[in-house]
Amino acid sequence: MTIPGIELCRRFYVEVVGPQLTVPHSAALIGRGSEVLGFDDEMSADHNCEARVVLFVEDPAFLAPDVPGEFLGRKTLVEVHTLSGFFTQQLGFDPSAGVRVADWFTLPEQSLRMLTAGAVFHDDLGLQDVRDRLAYYPDDVWRYLMIAAWWRVHPEMNLVGRAGHVGDELGSALIGSQLVEDLMRLCFLMERQYAPYSKWFGTAFAQLSCGPELEPILYAVLRAADWQDREKALLAAYEAVAALHNRLGITAPVELGIEQMWGRPFKVVWGDFPGALSAAITDPAVRAIADRWPVGGIDRLRTILWKPTDRRTITTFFN
Repeated sequence: MTIPGIELCRRFYVEVVGPQLTVPHSAALIGRGSEVLGFDDEMSADHNCEARVVLFVEDPAFLAPDVPGEFLGRKTLVEVHTLSGFFTQQLGFDPSAGVRVADWFTLPEQSLRMLTAGAVFHDDLGLQDVRDRLAYYPDDVWRYLMIAAWWRVHPEMNLVGRAGHVGDELGSALIGSQLVEDLMRLCFLMERQYAPYSKWFGTAFAQLSCGPELEPILYAVLRAADWQDREKALLAAYEAVAALHNRLGITAPVELGIEQMWGRPFKVVWGDFPGALSAAITDPAVRAIADRWPVGGIDRLRTILWKPTDRRTITTFFN
């Protein structure tokens, strides 16, 4: 196998880029690319997988050092930024001065993962301090995102049976697969890990501490042949993720119950995780958001059209 991208870029900095620099700087591999996440393989090298260094300097007019066109068989690239300019470009603001609650809710998880993964090779300017600010959500933001994630699951579970009951097995399977993704995202939240984009979502999930236990349970939902088996598998999956929450010890233990919604012949399991999590929120800014309909973060907006007046929120994107 070819050398992993992070190690390739580290060697490129240490052997080629670093020795040319005489000014205070920071250097890293962060941002775009499978190699930043540590998921690159031989196929990854077929495009945009250079020996690359993201270089940070204080003077925005600083020119990149001269480097050879290739290093260990890969094309080379040195990107030059100021810390403020880079993070403003990536996030829309400079997090060195702090991150507001509203900012946290509008930062895609995959972007946060790409900026906090990778590696820092040299750091005169405080790059790692900025990364540490973004390392994970503040506790109350984290609790709110779990509240919204649980609310994505519970109202949808009975729809697996409802669709299947009228002969729509394809629709039932689609709802089931969406619920699997929602439960997986809950697991990322519980383990305080940002979820990557879709290409590496399952790969990263398998690396969670709960991954080996939950993968076969979740896969049973996806391979179910009919809605009855799908419902049974979803009950087991919900219970397994619920057990993870209770093992965290961040709320009092939440008891589960089996419900048949409105007396219909579809079983759903439910525990009041939103209520337990909400009771622990103390940040006034998060509290004000948690007291409204649970929309969630930018990645998983449950709905921004819950009320007709909320249409104004989305129409601003088209003005």
